[in-house]
Amino acid sequence: MAQYRQLKLVPQDQVRNFRNDMYVVSEALRLMKKSGEPKFSAADSAIIANYKKHIENATKFIPTWVKVAVALALGLGTMIGWKRIVVTVGEKIGKDHLTYAQGATAEITAMATIGAADAFGLPVSTTHVLSSGVAGTMAANHSGLQWATVRNLLLAWVLTLPASIMLSGFLFWLFRRMSGG
Repeated sequence: MAQYRQLKLVPQDQVRNFRNDMYVVSEALRLMKKSGEPKFSAADSAIIANYKKHIENATKFIPTWVKVAVALALGLGTMIGWKRIVVTVGEKIGKDHLTYAQGATAEITAMATIGAADAFGLPVSTTHVLSSGVAGTMAANHSGLQWATVRNLLLAWVLTLPASIMLSGFLFWLFRRMSGG
């Protein structure tokens, strides 16, 4: 940063590596703080925390248009598909309808799993976690599972990753071609 003084002065062909280096420094500082090694004085810790905050402000941001697009996509998807999701999770995973106790147990399990994943920084799908919790309550209650639905859910989970990779790769390629980059 001393060489360029401002982020906007970093040459465009070096921005990607520059941002990655900043992210690596931020993560290294986070891990050093977490482990407690090496030991820093209170003054040095404050300086390092301030430095880390500035690095994160430059590297960990989401443009407003991305937030709006994601909110619209999630909102529209929920408006259109809510009934199918509710019916599948509540009625089609098990052979019997979900009871209040099973629903509460599945929700508490989902809450704990998502909370633990967040604490460890692991990505999880809330829908996958909740559906698995419902399947677990059905199995524990010996009410039986509808294996065709479970198979379809598993297949969707397995295919989501490669399909998303291919779609995002194609869209990135398309948008770069359209913008001349």
